[in-house]
Amino acid sequence: MKTEELREKLQKLYSKRYKSIQKRVTHALEAAQLDVDQLSAEEVATVAETLIEKETETLSKELEELIAQKEALERKIEKKSDELQEIKYEVFNSIEEEFKDSHNALLTLHQIKLQSIDLYDILSEMVESAIITALEKDTDGDIREATKEVIKEITFEAIKEGPLNTIRVRKILSTILATALEVAEATPTRADEILHATLKGMRAGLFAAIERFKKRLAFMPVEAKHILIEDYDTIIEDLNQTDTLFSQVIITQAQESNPSLRTILLDINNEMKYDLDELVHLSKETAEVMREKFSSFAKLAVKKADSALQSPKAQEAKKMGMQAFSVAKEALENALKNARSSIDKK
Repeated sequence: MKTEELREKLQKLYSKRYKSIQKRVTHALEAAQLDVDQLSAEEVATVAETLIEKETETLSKELEELIAQKEALERKIEKKSDELQEIKYEVFNSIEEEFKDSHNALLTLHQIKLQSIDLYDILSEMVESAIITALEKDTDGDIREATKEVIKEITFEAIKEGPLNTIRVRKILSTILATALEVAEATPTRADEILHATLKGMRAGLFAAIERFKKRLAFMPVEAKHILIEDYDTIIEDLNQTDTLFSQVIITQAQESNPSLRTILLDINNEMKYDLDELVHLSKETAEVMREKFSSFAKLAVKKADSALQSPKAQEAKKMGMQAFSVAKEALENALKNARSSIDKK
């Protein structure tokens, strides 16, 4: 029987008048008068797909509607977030105008601004602006210290409020370094200074963010502890390899850069190995504090996970795993038989 004919036949025979899915499936298959042993793989797939499609058509439509609503809501959230950012900028700019004659007040306001704005959205542009400003204001021929401090501040503020996980931290560090490389490429005579200062500032900012995280562990509210425990093992692992993460960001960016910048980056990376010892020590200390304070919470989470393994979804996953193993085992046995047969023939 052609698959399209089989599909149409099953669609007509499948009826929701029966109370259970089992009865609906059984009726459709019996009424179709199929010779199960003679079905091809394609026909079996057609049977499964058609019956699932018929059984879930109402739910599928409802899900599509919800997804459309979710996407519309996400677009609205993004638009409102952008509007919120713009209003924040306008307010800060207005205050800056009023504070323009007070150097100390402006410095404090800029610090507050860094803490109030979603930095990730403007991270690249901010880093570029900071480095170019340092170059323009340079009077003594050495921009390293000023650039290092501003990159440290930007790195710290960008990392500190979000989750301390590898993916996020790597993204922030990579964005900062990639932007610094663009400025360095456009200013080759200052490339060494720019990259030295950027990497030192990134390291100092990451160090400050981890140090802050370590201090906050002691005062973390219960709600935050549960969020933390969900990612307990990952955070512990990430904290124990911050030096590797930092070096990987440098090496990855080096590989994507032109030869002269690549050489500078790899040389700095080798120089900074000893500088990273302090970062490694702090990271391991933080991991230990977390382990001491929250291991009991983590064990409780594991117990909850164990009970979740008894859920219908977990049982289905277990069953499918066993089925997959059986299929793989049979395929392997058949391959071995065929191999032996070929050898015997020779």
